[in-house]
Amino acid sequence: MRAELRAKIIDVCQKKIDSKGGNVGLSFYAFFANKNDNPELLMEAATWWIKTHQLDHFVKAQKIKQMAEDGL
Repeated sequence: MRAELRAKIIDVCQKKIDSKGGNVGLSFYAFFANKNDNPELLMEAATWWIKTHQLDHFVKAQKIKQMAEDGL
């Protein structure tokens, strides 16, 4: 995963945790605006989420943040 995406995942997860608490869940779409202005990055996130880690549609933000920080 490229550094740009990893940083974005960590930032978005932290903001969700700060605003909604440690039990908040999210999907990989949370890392992108409603308008898909970067399809390559979206596909990279989708591949990491769905194919690489076989995650459910919604996963706790804390878990995703930790995975990104750990370089998984």
